[in-house]
Amino acid sequence: MYRMSSDVAPYVTHPDLPQFRRQIAESRSELAELGRRANQMDLRLSFHPSQFIVMNAPDKALRRQSVRDLAAQAEILDLMDLGPEAVLVIHVGGAYDDKSAAMDRWAACYRDLPEHARRRLVLENDDVRFSAADVLSIHERTGVPLVFDMQHHQCLNPEGLPWRSTLERFLHTWPNSIRPKIHYSSPRTQMREVLHVDGKTGRKKKVLQPPRWTAHADYIHPFDFIRFAWETRKLEFDIMLEAKAKDLALHRLRQDILCYAPQLQDRFGAPGVRER
Repeated sequence: MYRMSSDVAPYVTHPDLPQFRRQIAESRSELAELGRRANQMDLRLSFHPSQFIVMNAPDKALRRQSVRDLAAQAEILDLMDLGPEAVLVIHVGGAYDDKSAAMDRWAACYRDLPEHARRRLVLENDDVRFSAADVLSIHERTGVPLVFDMQHHQCLNPEGLPWRSTLERFLHTWPNSIRPKIHYSSPRTQMREVLHVDGKTGRKKKVLQPPRWTAHADYIHPFDFIRFAWETRKLEFDIMLEAKAKDLALHRLRQDILCYAPQLQDRFGAPGVRER
């Protein structure tokens, strides 16, 4: 799998730069060629739209712009002739002091999306505002498929939902013809260096503070992942690793599995095996 940058066509929906509005259509042949290469390699591609795309914003203009951006990214995937497993992964957005109303706006915006964007869109639980229970509620209202994020669920789970059965509920939100995907990461444990203004001198200095468990680590904790793999070995899904070291984290995790859980190497570690 590979997550493409949302800035592939950064100005295509910019209201003040009309000269870029046909950029995607003008790149039709190049996108088709890239799509052929991805399909030949059995490479699952996806977008994770930026934080500026907010489907549940109270501002109608921002919601309309978000819809345009999602439609543009879905058009890229369509012109690449990618299968339905190539998706746009998005969060619910802000709570705006009224969580219920924010969820209502998201559901309404989802129903109003162009068909090609709605067909590609999937929703992820987050670590600050909208829990697994919240997005399951939105799924029941809209039918949107759900991406389970393990670290987010550990950081935000006020309903106390057990992770294993919740993961299964998320997997069942996907159509039978599409292989579900999830996100897996480990929390960063290092002390953080932050700039602090000294109250006496007014000078900035670096101070150490404890880690935030919502931050991603450079690598994946091998023992936690191996335990997760054993407990989900009968389920079918793809895993996207979210680690600051990116490809290095994947290669190191394969080495760790070979070292500490060689029984799993056929599933995760052998060259040519699809990451799951």
